Amino acid sequence: MKKSTLALVLLAGLSTATFAQNKIDQQGRKQGHWLRTDRNGAKIYEGDFKDGLEVGTFNYYYPNGTLRIRNVFTKPGRYCSHEAFDEQGHLLARGYYSQKNRDSIWNYYNESGHLVKTAGYKMGIKQGAHIIYTSKGDTAEITHWNNNHREGRWWKRIGEKGYITGHFKNGGLEGILTEYDDEGRLIRKGSYKNGLKNGSYQYFDNKTLIVDETWNAGAMSERKVLITHAKPEYISVANIAYVYPSRQKCILVRMDGSTVQIAESIETMTSRIGDADFSTIDKRNRILANTNCIRGFSHDEDGREIILLEPHASFNVYPDAEMKKLVQSVLRGDEME
Repeated sequence: MKKSTLALVLLAGLSTATFAQNKIDQQGRKQGHWLRTDRNGAKIYEGDFKDGLEVGTFNYYYPNGTLRIRNVFTKPGRYCSHEAFDEQGHLLARGYYSQKNRDSIWNYYNESGHLVKTAGYKMGIKQGAHIIYTSKGDTAEITHWNNNHREGRWWKRIGEKGYITGHFKNGGLEGILTEYDDEGRLIRKGSYKNGLKNGSYQYFDNKTLIVDETWNAGAMSERKVLITHAKPEYISVANIAYVYPSRQKCILVRMDGSTVQIAESIETMTSRIGDADFSTIDKRNRILANTNCIRGFSHDEDGREIILLEPHASFNVYPDAEMKKLVQSVLRGDEME
């Protein structure tokens, strides 16, 4: 009986102590030292209040008791330095809050303690440079922000030494974008307006122009690709009917039915032509065709189903289930994905 009474007294004393430190004044404002716990008694936060505002150091905890957040207030309830940690105690972020908004420069870290990102804010709005770093500490990307919109020069690392650079205006790309490989060679150059491709857009291989596109407000109106036979030539993909390999060479058939043997491989032509209006209609024989040339189905001399092409092909294409669906989609006039 005495033990039970003693336990009740101790429990009552603990409850009174906890209640005593979590004070609220007559105006309903928190005052003094506060300790908030969950149902299991684990600390949620601990810190001091003055007239309802946080002052000094305020700590927040994970359920296991590990420190989750440390806020140190220099202006009661308004301005504080901030540190965030994971459950293993690794620093994840360090920055400042102003009236509960991210403010000034914030730094973000990985589990190894390496800086992975710095970002500028002004009262919760992205403002200034945002820089991402590689695991080696090199700069991976630089973006400038103004009033929550990307604004100004943009730079992004590609590979070890390659990079893309351009400019943003009101959150969209504007002007010329360029991309260089690890050897410093230009591999892409294009024009943007209001965030959309607009004007000339070109691709290069070892300083040689291989694809030349024309865009209008995000819609491509022309695409020319380099082919090499007697001499280099740029041909519009709209004039290409189909391309196929032949004895380690590549045969290109134009829309008018004329053929030319070119030096490029079928893989090279597939990458240059793109898939906007083209599809590999015979994977085994690697035949790439303009879908505008597909006219439907026909049959060979043995009665087997083949794909009918125009201009007429000198070979037969025997469709599998996937190609049958493609032809049916073309005949219905569905948009190609």
